[in-house]
Amino acid sequence: MIVRIARDRRGATLIEFALLAPVLLLLLMGLFDLCYRSYAQAILTGALQAAARKGTLEGNATTSAAAAIDEAVIQQVRPVAPNLTWISKRLHYRNYDGVEAEPFDDVNSNNRRDPGECFTDTNGNGLWDSDPGTTGQGGANDITVYTVEITYPRLFPLTGLMGWSSDQKISASSALKNQPYDTQSAATPERIC
Repeated sequence: MIVRIARDRRGATLIEFALLAPVLLLLLMGLFDLCYRSYAQAILTGALQAAARKGTLEGNATTSAAAAIDEAVIQQVRPVAPNLTWISKRLHYRNYDGVEAEPFDDVNSNNRRDPGECFTDTNGNGLWDSDPGTTGQGGANDITVYTVEITYPRLFPLTGLMGWSSDQKISASSALKNQPYDTQSAATPERIC
């Protein structure tokens, strides 16, 4: 009887499928999660690019205009990720060169600014900044870096079993120059020691 059962091949494919199905399902879930993230990223990037272009026009430097532009981005992404939370940030600079850290005299040659070293305050706040951007849309001819970060629940809860977060974070940024609808406000860099 045992010999006959050992030679019986009926149901062998069911056993093979039972061994391979969990691996296949995990692979498919991972692929779907990756594709979903890529799709959400593409939608966010496209919506942000369109909104950033709109933000460069005259009259969009107000808080209410910025909120309306943010809402337009979120409305584009919400059908893809309905339970999202989001954060937006706008920093503006006088020119593209101003995106770097404020220049300073590196007296001790350690490649970082230490207290007491002189620096050029390009944004007028009286402090040395590694990112001298000023919050907001800025004015005419300013460079605005517009960033939106969204967080949404993953498609499948299995990431928690692997120790990963059950939420996915994606972000998109755009750096565009505001339209020349007026004369650019002139900030005078000040040397501070």
